Amino acid sequence: MKEKVLFVILDQYADWEYSFLATALQGGFKGKTSPYDVKTVSLNRDPVKSIGNFTTLPDYGIDEMPSDYAGLILVGGNSWRTPDAKKVAPSVVKAYEDGKVVGAICDATVFLGMNGLLNDKKHTSNMLGDLTAAAQENYTGGDHYLNEPAVRDGHLVTANGTGYLEFARETLLALKAYSPDDIEENYQFFKLGYIDFLKKMNL
Repeated sequence: MKEKVLFVILDQYADWEYSFLATALQGGFKGKTSPYDVKTVSLNRDPVKSIGNFTTLPDYGIDEMPSDYAGLILVGGNSWRTPDAKKVAPSVVKAYEDGKVVGAICDATVFLGMNGLLNDKKHTSNMLGDLTAAAQENYTGGDHYLNEPAVRDGHLVTANGTGYLEFARETLLALKAYSPDDIEENYQFFKLGYIDFLKKMNL
């Protein structure tokens, strides 16, 4: 049976930030089947609207999410600093402490900082100043901050809001979903674009 990777989506989630990762995990690539199934989690099972006005019906509410999963992915958006987002914190902290892969992109990285999960790992976010101001005393990890599109440190992956391709690559590597070579080739295909990728591969 395939392991699950859970994507946490809150109201006004950023629908472009998870697409490459979710597609690679659910659909596979290069003719290879992924060892994972993608499932969605929100505060409850009510429909959730994305920034682009797509409606998603979550598979699980946060209080009923399964315990047998390999990764917890926090999709960025406009709701990670709201009081409702605090309901997600216990599940995220538990996943982090249990050594599961935890990925966060865009403002979801600020949520990690606000909950003290970025102090001992290399990480990134949209801006260090904003992260520091939002997380306040819960964030002491400035020395570990890197100005990179995405950063992987052990089972933690963080990315800024335009680093979605790098986020997909680093999370796939953290999950060991495919071989490193296949993951890199998949990344280069989308990063370069179809025509330039074919030229690079002499195809």
